[in-house]
Amino acid sequence: MGIPTVKREKQNYLIDTLHSLLYKLSEEQKKDCIIIIFIAEVDVEYVKRVSESVKTSFPREVQSGALEVISPPASYYPDLSNLKKTLGDSEDRVRWRTKQNLDYSFLMLYAQPKGTFYLQLEDDIIATPDYIESIKSFAAQQSQDWMVLEFSQLGFIGKLFKSEDLPLIVEFFLMFYKDKPIDWLIDHLLWVKVCNPEKDSTHCEKEKSKLRIRAKPSLFQHMGVYSSLAGKIQNLKDKDFRKNLLLKAHNNPPAKLDTSLRIYHQYTLEKVYKGQDCFWASAPVAGDYIRFTFLNPLEVEKYLFRSGNMEHPGDKLFNTTVEVLPADEMLIKELVDNGSKLNYPATKDGYLKIGAFENGIAEGSINRSVGRIQAIRLSVSSDSPVWAILSEVSMSIKAFLLFIMK
Repeated sequence: MGIPTVKREKQNYLIDTLHSLLYKLSEEQKKDCIIIIFIAEVDVEYVKRVSESVKTSFPREVQSGALEVISPPASYYPDLSNLKKTLGDSEDRVRWRTKQNLDYSFLMLYAQPKGTFYLQLEDDIIATPDYIESIKSFAAQQSQDWMVLEFSQLGFIGKLFKSEDLPLIVEFFLMFYKDKPIDWLIDHLLWVKVCNPEKDSTHCEKEKSKLRIRAKPSLFQHMGVYSSLAGKIQNLKDKDFRKNLLLKAHNNPPAKLDTSLRIYHQYTLEKVYKGQDCFWASAPVAGDYIRFTFLNPLEVEKYLFRSGNMEHPGDKLFNTTVEVLPADEMLIKELVDNGSKLNYPATKDGYLKIGAFENGIAEGSINRSVGRIQAIRLSVSSDSPVWAILSEVSMSIKAFLLFIMK
């Protein structure tokens, strides 16, 4: 996967994009792909800052080789100060799109020997959680030879190429990099490959469609508002992107839900519990909580709470513990009087601290000796500088208890 990134005047989206791409990728999937970030700048200090930011945010992925960061030598770029204006574009826009063509070309050639396929992305997108498997499956289903598989209808986002085709594609780009934008050049290349000048445009489009195949729904959505072209605002959205693919429902047991947090609009606890939407609230403070009280005490085997999401990956729960309230009242009294004998710290009101959020996720198993529990509580221990999103809630209970409940 290739991601070119440049300095933006107002907002940089790169880290959020990487969070989205790496969100829910298994370790096996990470071994099967490489994300190459191309910092298309010659300012050494800027390149170092971005590189350090990536390394700090994703140390394991950088260490394993799943993430690479590269930048070009200053000598790579020709003089872009006196380009001929074409297509009615301003001088700034011609310079911007010309450099962009050179950036894509550099990145493609660097990536070419590293994999079977090359996926072109941008630095201001979000991806559906299943994008890797969806792409591999769609590519495997193609019965005819193809040149481009499209997983987004916007610009140059989500375009898949066979690595063996990249030298030819780049050669074409470098012939005309001063003349037209990158997505137009791809279309012209397809025209050269299959269109017959003696036949009409309908025949040409039909032939091109055999080489350029569109997958639906879109797997990537454009999120950036501020373009890398100074002063340009772009509210581009892919209408074929299925936002509901970002949500995951679980068969959670019946429960009463309550929270001390101030809920934002319609993003309620009930919706995340049912997998219909996320829970979103203003910044938590020390002492805030989210509580799930079961209608009948249950023996919970495993739990998973995921905070943040791909649109707002920074809105995570920090310094937050996972606590359970045992159903055994005698045990609760003993916990309050004497502390926990179950290797779990006890709170003053009889809850056991069984886990905590790390990098936005709290997940684990509950010791069987705890027995049935009345409630699970997420307790915030310090003020947070950011709002909080709870994007997934999963509670697995013992199979035999499910049978009894039925």
